[in-house]
Amino acid sequence: MLQYILHRVLYSLLTLLGVVTLIFFLFNAGMGDPTQMKMGQRSNSASALQIQKDLGLDQPLMIRYFAYLNDLLPVSLHSTQPDNAFFYDEQKYSGWVARAGGIAIALKAPYLRRSYQSEKRVSTAIAQVFPNTLILATSAIAFASLVGVLLGIAAALLKNTWWDKSILTLSTLGMSVPSFFAALLIGWVFAVLLGRYTHLDLTGNLWELDDYGESLHLQIKNLILPAFTLGIRPLSVIAQLARASLLDALSQDYIRTARAKGLSFGKALQKHALRNALNPVVTAVSGWFASMLAGVIFVEYIFGYKGLGFLMVDALNMLDMPVVMGCVMVIAIAFVVVNLLADLCYALLDPRIKL
Repeated sequence: MLQYILHRVLYSLLTLLGVVTLIFFLFNAGMGDPTQMKMGQRSNSASALQIQKDLGLDQPLMIRYFAYLNDLLPVSLHSTQPDNAFFYDEQKYSGWVARAGGIAIALKAPYLRRSYQSEKRVSTAIAQVFPNTLILATSAIAFASLVGVLLGIAAALLKNTWWDKSILTLSTLGMSVPSFFAALLIGWVFAVLLGRYTHLDLTGNLWELDDYGESLHLQIKNLILPAFTLGIRPLSVIAQLARASLLDALSQDYIRTARAKGLSFGKALQKHALRNALNPVVTAVSGWFASMLAGVIFVEYIFGYKGLGFLMVDALNMLDMPVVMGCVMVIAIAFVVVNLLADLCYALLDPRIKL
């Protein structure tokens, strides 16, 4: 078991290294120069050179890559020379450091750099909006799981009826509609056409200032449309998966044996069929919850919901690469951690998996 855990952890770390490498070269070698946008009206060569030096853009690409990896690692090696690209700057890092000669060994929190536009720490900017995204993803997956399982059970119990065919048709349609198109359609119908009846706004944040701009108020209604939109696709998958799993469980020999011994259909369904049929659903829920953190990007931006996706799109428009890379890193870490925990849970529940 320990060997299996170490193997999965190592695989997860290698996955994160691949993500870091990909996003760094994509956003540093494949995008425009943020110097021009940061300069504003100061369009002279001296200002450009100074900004490039402050941002570390005057260094070769590979040096910047290894310096970025060094910033992300919790245990990192640095130089004590201020002009070195790997210099340990106490204003940047927070943690324990040991110096010996010209080398500094640091035990620190990962440093995601600073925003090119606001000069704010990327970790601070992400920490301010990530709870909103987490609430949105949790609400969406809870809605999708509850409604999807109920629809899947209903479709299985009413097999080959018009209810079953309607549920299958709607779930297939839900899986085929892209999230950004669903967001536009749902916002137009429920916030524009039916706004006088639903009292829902097309855009809005989870927390909003009052009329005096003094205190924040929780606006649950602004969570409804984004969560509904984000939950449509996993709901469709869960409904079809629950239907197929339940039909398969009901056809097993142990169900027929239980019924032959006098157990009612309701008790056989509740105690035996449902418990076995929901195992694949749990697997799907864990995977969808991780992928939702990536799917919120367009949904949040369309509904003006200020979360991780909204922050990322706004940073992309401004070529604020540290913020973009930080957001992608957080999404990747969340995806890897959720899948790692799911793999470990499966190994504990079923020892055959680690073979």
